[in-house]
Amino acid sequence: MAKGMVEGEKIDVGFSGRRCVHSRNCVLANPHVFEPNAPGEWIHPDAATVEQIVAIAESCPSGAITYRRRDGGPDEAPPVVNTVRIRENGPLAVHAEIVFNGETFHRATLCRCGASENKPFCDGSHSKTGFAATGEPALKESQPLAARDGPLVVTPQANGNLKLEGNVEIVTGTGPTIDRAAKVWLCRCGQSANKPWCDNTHKSVSWSTEGR
Repeated sequence: MAKGMVEGEKIDVGFSGRRCVHSRNCVLANPHVFEPNAPGEWIHPDAATVEQIVAIAESCPSGAITYRRRDGGPDEAPPVVNTVRIRENGPLAVHAEIVFNGETFHRATLCRCGASENKPFCDGSHSKTGFAATGEPALKESQPLAARDGPLVVTPQANGNLKLEGNVEIVTGTGPTIDRAAKVWLCRCGQSANKPWCDNTHKSVSWSTEGR
């Protein structure tokens, strides 16, 4: 399913197939709006209130579900604190004013197992490959940031790590902040001995991203 915007009377709902990780938050939260296994159109913006649809969209971890209000209400705003949440045995969930490849969006789920066919986004390959990496790494000493929001530029390095430039807090799966930085390099080959941070293992194992 490709990227597109489905128009409604009071709100338009968008979907990006490239960013979707099939968490099923949308179809579980309201199958009348997000109809599972539909043979055709599966998004129905007029089947719930604007507030209900906004809540569902903003709970989508990958940012695949977006919206554009037509009732004069505010569209989604960037978070007050930029975060990267480390999923146990899984991807990096980013919530920020993400700037990536000429686009700006607020949520993304990025591969850290190295096996995604949709790099830099997660496609669920970590489950198939048996990727194992804690979501609760040890605290890394850091100083509080002067600002905690603002643009976060995400730049996947060819055959290398994930470079994040901008204010960001690295957060464990259960919530504690373990690092704060204005620039950080995170592992995306899945083989660093210091996950989630890069330790340049991608060089020694000749890991290839095939340009992604």
